[in-house]
Amino acid sequence: MRLQFWGATGEVTGSCALLEVGAHRLLVDCGMYQGGRKSEARNLEPFPFDPATLDAVILTHAHIDHAGRLPQLLEQGFRGTIHTHGAGKELARILLKDAAALAEKDAEQGNRKRARQHLPPEAPLSTLAGAEAALGRMRGLAYDQVVQILPGVRLRLRDAGHILGAGIVELWLRAGTIERKLVFSGDLGHRGSLISPDPTPVEDADLVVMEATYGDRDHRPWEATWAELDEIFATANRLRGNILIPAFAVGRTQQLLYLLTQKYRDWGLDRWLLALDSPMAIATTRLYARHAGLLAADGRRLTPADFSPPGLLLSQTTQQSMKLNRLDGGALIIAGSGMCTGGRILHHFKHNLWRRNCQVVMVGYQAEGSLGHALINGATEIRLWGERIKVGATIHTVGGLSAHADQSGLLNWYRSFAGGPPVALVHGEAHAIGAFANRLAGTARAVLQPAHGDSLDLVAMHLEAAPRAPARGAGAQTH
Repeated sequence: MRLQFWGATGEVTGSCALLEVGAHRLLVDCGMYQGGRKSEARNLEPFPFDPATLDAVILTHAHIDHAGRLPQLLEQGFRGTIHTHGAGKELARILLKDAAALAEKDAEQGNRKRARQHLPPEAPLSTLAGAEAALGRMRGLAYDQVVQILPGVRLRLRDAGHILGAGIVELWLRAGTIERKLVFSGDLGHRGSLISPDPTPVEDADLVVMEATYGDRDHRPWEATWAELDEIFATANRLRGNILIPAFAVGRTQQLLYLLTQKYRDWGLDRWLLALDSPMAIATTRLYARHAGLLAADGRRLTPADFSPPGLLLSQTTQQSMKLNRLDGGALIIAGSGMCTGGRILHHFKHNLWRRNCQVVMVGYQAEGSLGHALINGATEIRLWGERIKVGATIHTVGGLSAHADQSGLLNWYRSFAGGPPVALVHGEAHAIGAFANRLAGTARAVLQPAHGDSLDLVAMHLEAAPRAPARGAGAQTH
């Protein structure tokens, strides 16, 4: 019985863990690496295991950093079932098809350039056919339902409170006389979230595999976040430039729409054109509205009306988006991508980022290497499509809207386990994981910080390091 870590080790993308239980092998998540060209190039590398030998996949939730490589898994021989929440399966349909469409477009553009250099074409990272094949393998489950997915493997999903359909994974494993219970946190939600329940507490485990995205800090209190946004909108009302909000299409956009609906009069939003400029975010918002019964805020169940601020413009087409680019003020535009690595937000940057009366409001995590990360760290100039653009806009970072638990939230969730079981920390940059490991000292019996390829013997609970490539110059003679 063994667990091997193949992604999101010392970083927040590429989630993937391989579990061996007797004669059976399964994955928990199969995500893409994100955050810039260097990171994304790793998605082209072969899997470090044979997908054809896998019996099943458990998908914690539909975000691309957890689900994005599922089509590749099928292309390379996987023929098992992908288990996930029913609403998460519907959300995966939106996300995987969107990722495939972008990949096909990127490949088409890249291959035109390659043809001019007499180079052979390259296949896209994902295709619509591949996305459909992955979706066809998915089995939708309900929260709190215990199912046997393989001999010796029982599964239950609990509400993680992160995005629609996100699950905490409970696994009861048996191989011969050995029994273990593993819990994978997936991505845990922010306590007191605007639109999601708090993460479900779990009482027992032999091992907890836990995210630590914000393991090094706490978010601002909700009230302080409202005050921060109130001040930003007051400034924008005075300067009358445009407000640009790069936002993840899933979760963050719906959270913003709920907030704009609730604060519409308090923040003077009746003076603004409110636009959602993202076909994927529009489709996702409709899905959230259909599953509003799974969502909660302020102790009450949400309804579709909670995601519809007055006068909201849904910008579906390229032509509608281009019309927004012609506005030099008075528009609040929510667009993807959340890390500013692509999408319509880049076109809005081209037309607005140089304006001194423009406000850019960053409301999500910005991975190292992304354009969003550069902006929040004070970049004075960016390049878009070969053009240099000076940054004249004011860049605001509003961290309190995160859909991830902060350090206190993570600690609060872990303390629901009896006896302080061993914990393996993943899905966080090294400094965040290290800080949370220190916070857990004395609370958990053991705190593990696995590296890429490390494996954990689930019988002895011993972490074995993967072979490391020698450092450059290792073995050279010294003088």
